Amino acid sequence: MKRLSSSKRVVSNEVKGDIEWELRPGGMLVQKRNMADAASAPMIKIKVSHGSYHRDIAVPAQSTFGDLKRVLAQETGLEPKEQRLLFQGKEKDDEECLHMVGVKDMSKVVLLEDPASKERKLVEMNSNQSVLKACEEVAKVRSEVDKLSEKVIAVEANVRAGTKVAENEFLVLTELLMVRLLQLDTIEADGEAKDQRRVEVRRVQGLVDTLDHLKARNSNPFSSSCNAVPTSTKWEAFELSSTRITQDWEVFD
Repeated sequence: MKRLSSSKRVVSNEVKGDIEWELRPGGMLVQKRNMADAASAPMIKIKVSHGSYHRDIAVPAQSTFGDLKRVLAQETGLEPKEQRLLFQGKEKDDEECLHMVGVKDMSKVVLLEDPASKERKLVEMNSNQSVLKACEEVAKVRSEVDKLSEKVIAVEANVRAGTKVAENEFLVLTELLMVRLLQLDTIEADGEAKDQRRVEVRRVQGLVDTLDHLKARNSNPFSSSCNAVPTSTKWEAFELSSTRITQDWEVFD
């Protein structure tokens, strides 16, 4: 069997007379689109429906469905890759020309959001809501820690002034801070909320360390060792039911 000569083969972007042709991926030989010609071609209006959204979109008559998607992206906020366009009940590829499939002035096209894109956005929305909720919970604990911090500052001022502070006051403040620590531990947090929780954990740890130092100084105000911040605190004796807080501390080690 003889091979077809190169002159008889169908070649992409072949020029026949004054008409330039191109071979589409599906094997169809069509007239090559010229972008300058497409821009100067007559405009047509297409009725696009997307749920409750209905609008007339004006595009050049020789546009492709990909061109239409780019126009719709500006109108709907949906990226071209997130769109599916249906004409006469069939989904159309980006490379297909409007006029080649019968789209005329005032033809109807249905726009659908790609299911995978829709699901991804739903997951992101739920994730954002979870982060927002966790941030609100951290903010509530932060508000309580602010109040306890003011009391610790007041105790520190008394101790540094040489005023004797009741031992029970150190105990109560420490226990209240431990409660706030456990509250932080129960917050399921990711992203920004996790960072905020870590900051509060570190802050509570610092306040408890300060109370330990002040308690030692209050018991023995003339001891020089009380001027140094202790390297071990009640964290060594405090067991948490969850490892999340411990992991947050280790980040700052």
